[in-house]
Amino acid sequence: MARNVTLFTGQWADLPFETLCAKARQFGYDGLELACWGDHFDVDAALGDTDYCRKKWEILSASGLKCLAISMHLVGQAICDNIDDRHKAILSADVWGDGNPEGVRQRAANKMITAGKACRAFMDASPDKAQKTKAGIVNGFSGSSVWHAIYAFPPTDQNFWQKGFDDFAKRFKPIMDEFEKVNVNFGLEVHPTEIAFDTASAQRALEAIKNHKRFGFNFDPSHLGYQGVNYVNFLRKLADRIYHVHMKDAWWGHGNGEAGVFGGHTTFGDPRRFWDFRSLGHGDINFEEIMVALNDIGYQGPLSVEWEDSRMDREHGAKESCEFVKKIDFKPSAIAFDGQFGNS
Repeated sequence: MARNVTLFTGQWADLPFETLCAKARQFGYDGLELACWGDHFDVDAALGDTDYCRKKWEILSASGLKCLAISMHLVGQAICDNIDDRHKAILSADVWGDGNPEGVRQRAANKMITAGKACRAFMDASPDKAQKTKAGIVNGFSGSSVWHAIYAFPPTDQNFWQKGFDDFAKRFKPIMDEFEKVNVNFGLEVHPTEIAFDTASAQRALEAIKNHKRFGFNFDPSHLGYQGVNYVNFLRKLADRIYHVHMKDAWWGHGNGEAGVFGGHTTFGDPRRFWDFRSLGHGDINFEEIMVALNDIGYQGPLSVEWEDSRMDREHGAKESCEFVKKIDFKPSAIAFDGQFGNS
């Protein structure tokens, strides 16, 4: 069968969980990738309340939906970042605490460990008993202590950048060790502001964490294309580490030339921008090549729509995007197309 098409709920966290489930089914989705903010999934409640996971599954099942991953992007951002006032807006009070940067980073790391355990509890409670034996998936960000040095001025040498990768490994290896205990994988969304933002930095992150088997990637081509990164090559080069896939589009080269790839401190949707996120099928990402590559590497996990487009109504876009993904996805061939030529 073709892959499950799910909707990432992060951009829908203003809607109550039950409301979003009903809408997602109307849009045509097979399931949800649950964001751990809003009321969509609470990692502490999943561990502390014996009925919490069961009730979530009842609501999902009532709309005929699956869940194959949860996402901890907001908390993950604080694990390695240089903390400032912006983080307070995306973190819960218990993670922010008194705002002391190192305290925030440590509490964020502990919350990520909780998320791994909560993911396992949630998947074990699934009506689909097969999920008990499969690795759970927690997607998210990592933050980075060296992102501010991306442009290498003042002059920046490899020793400086290596400190950032060492800091990442120091903070994430204990988290991955805890994920190993509960059979859960972490999918880092390769993205500007994270320790890995292109293929080269993704490979370096793997090296830093000594190829920990629980550390892989949530592939999202929209963050790679406008940078000039070969996103299809990313899939082929890191095939065994593709733990989850975001379907998200972007376009580039459409602005008026006043703001470049760094954005010019403009907001999304500003017509001066060189690049912007677009609803699926309205950008420049070549999804045909992505589908071929996913089949070539044997990826059979979900295709999760992360819908973002400042120029389009989100409900129209979500429905259209679901239809788009289901149209372009296809099963790999189980036969050689010319294998019958010799049969009489």
